[in-house]
Amino acid sequence: MKIKRALISVSDKNGVVELAKRLHGAGVEIVSTGGTMKAIKEAGVPVIYVSDVTGFPEIMDGRVKTLNPLIHGGILAVRDNPGHVQAMKEHKITPIDMVVVNLYPFKETISRENVTLAEAIENIDIGGPAMIRAAAKNFKYVTVVTNPARYGEVVDEIEKKGCVNGMLRMQLAQEAFKHTSEYDDCIQNYLMEQVNK
Repeated sequence: MKIKRALISVSDKNGVVELAKRLHGAGVEIVSTGGTMKAIKEAGVPVIYVSDVTGFPEIMDGRVKTLNPLIHGGILAVRDNPGHVQAMKEHKITPIDMVVVNLYPFKETISRENVTLAEAIENIDIGGPAMIRAAAKNFKYVTVVTNPARYGEVVDEIEKKGCVNGMLRMQLAQEAFKHTSEYDDCIQNYLMEQVNK
């Protein structure tokens, strides 16, 4: 699967500008959100704002921005299923071939002294895990990257071949599910502590 469009939305900005530059150089169109988009744009890399894809603004203090069929349809579509292809055509959904997402810093937030429950709750990511899990489920067609340490290896493949090999996509999907499972585990442990106080 040739990578033509990537969605990048990260809390940990390490390496993201270099990644965006190299993806752009390899002919990949980049879609992004809020702070990530700002960092990429300031580096002079062309980027499409997620709201321009969805036709809907980021709302509720950023709680809702990527939870939209134009995003999730683009990630979850089975590319060789005629029904899925037809649905994409009918609803003007552009495929998303790569998802680069890491999550709100929940663990770092709750490790701060005197953090309030409200602050902790605001650092529970919803859209991020949804995109990660969607991309990981559809790894046959979509490359998902949750770890900045993987950027170099992934973009090397894209620059050489225009795509990422199937075994690496499966490894990245496994890492993605591990990432979201550890994230959820951290949240449930924190909430259990609050309940038992």
